[in-house]
Amino acid sequence: MDMCYYPVNYPVLKIQDKITEPLMARVVYSRPQKSGRIIFGDLVKYGDVWRMGANEATEIELFKHARIGGKKIGKGRYTLYAIVNETSWTFIVNKEIDTWGAFKYDSKKDIVRVEVPLQKINEPVEALTMVFEKTADGTNLVVAWDMLKVALPIIF
Repeated sequence: MDMCYYPVNYPVLKIQDKITEPLMARVVYSRPQKSGRIIFGDLVKYGDVWRMGANEATEIELFKHARIGGKKIGKGRYTLYAIVNETSWTFIVNKEIDTWGAFKYDSKKDIVRVEVPLQKINEPVEALTMVFEKTADGTNLVVAWDMLKVALPIIF
């Protein structure tokens, strides 16, 4: 399992007494490897709800109220799913937490769905990777694996 933080490297900055902004978000996820496999359209089926990693479903924790897809979301923990298609992903923020995979996914517990375009990249990413990138009004959660990446805008 791995974690990414916004602000980036928050735990390291904290122990170095170099924090310049408060902790806003954290994502906890498992990092499956490409390992020569065809990822999108095969391992991750187009049109299916995906846990965005392996093992437990990916979770996002917001430490401040945010806006995702134009919807206000209170601080707290949420599961983050995606529906992958050939030209876009639909991110799903769901209120069910502490769940394995997407086997018990319940759309009635969705808070918001946000469709974002995918971007092809030149170099393959071996392990599923998630990072936050600062924007003018918040951050983008960037997800990269294989030969593509997507970005979920989060406004604080």
